[in-house]
Amino acid sequence: MGVKNLFRYLFLALAALTLLGQAHAQGYTLNVDVKLVNVFINVTDKNGAIVGGLTKDDFAVTEDGRPQTIAVFERQSEMPLSIALAIDTSGSVQKDMAVERAAAREFAKTILRPQDRMGVYDFATDVRELTPFTNKLGAIEHGLGSLKSGDATALYDTIFLTSDKLAKFDGRKVLILISDGGDTAKSTTYQQALEEAQRGEVMIYSIIDVPVAASAGRDTGGEHALITLSEETGGKSYYVSELGLEKTFAKISDDLRTQYLIGYYPHKQSPGENFHRIRVTVPHATEGSFNIRHRTGYFSDRAAAN
Repeated sequence: MGVKNLFRYLFLALAALTLLGQAHAQGYTLNVDVKLVNVFINVTDKNGAIVGGLTKDDFAVTEDGRPQTIAVFERQSEMPLSIALAIDTSGSVQKDMAVERAAAREFAKTILRPQDRMGVYDFATDVRELTPFTNKLGAIEHGLGSLKSGDATALYDTIFLTSDKLAKFDGRKVLILISDGGDTAKSTTYQQALEEAQRGEVMIYSIIDVPVAASAGRDTGGEHALITLSEETGGKSYYVSELGLEKTFAKISDDLRTQYLIGYYPHKQSPGENFHRIRVTVPHATEGSFNIRHRTGYFSDRAAAN
């Protein structure tokens, strides 16, 4: 450190200590650790078409019902993208493994930029990391070629574990789940899985693969759980039967490429609240003309910034 920089550092440190001392003497509380809250937003019209071209002035954001000032706005975020791809290989869905491999390979080739990374997992009785997070397509393809079937379905364990890993990264964090939605492992609960995803600021995209739609044993509760997990975290859910895997992955790719980013510093938070609810609107749009999708909130006892 040069002499000039050393004096500058000492001057700033002395000024900060003086300010803190004055605030303490006058009975003030000086808050210096306000976290930037980042919210990724997708906007579509009544027909489901992506709405681009909106500006910062088109949006309004509230936290716990209180208006917030937008400090950061981007039409398309260049933030790094970390994706955990988790594939259910239990007996109920393993028939589609070859198709899943092919579609996932193409998705990885399409979505990954140099600053991005993907990790590959499969889950049945246990959760297995097949490829640690990387942007090397060869390693991702090798992981996809290592899928192994099993008996039970550790769905919520998978959400919990992958969310915990994703939370360590900066930027956008995404979990893509391919499953029929049934959890038979019963070691992690739905609420625990959702909370870990929300704490890690992970967007969940659920690809619901229902083996037999008309089956009397169909787990509609599991399907609804996947849909709700996606809605709560700002992701989206899809049925394989409606689009097919290849087109579903293409939809997810489009979704991730066309997200708006809004950032704000929380203002006038109520003390003692653990979970803060976020609402984003386009106030001047005709009611019902837009569908606005984003995470529903965040926990305040961990860093809120991406």
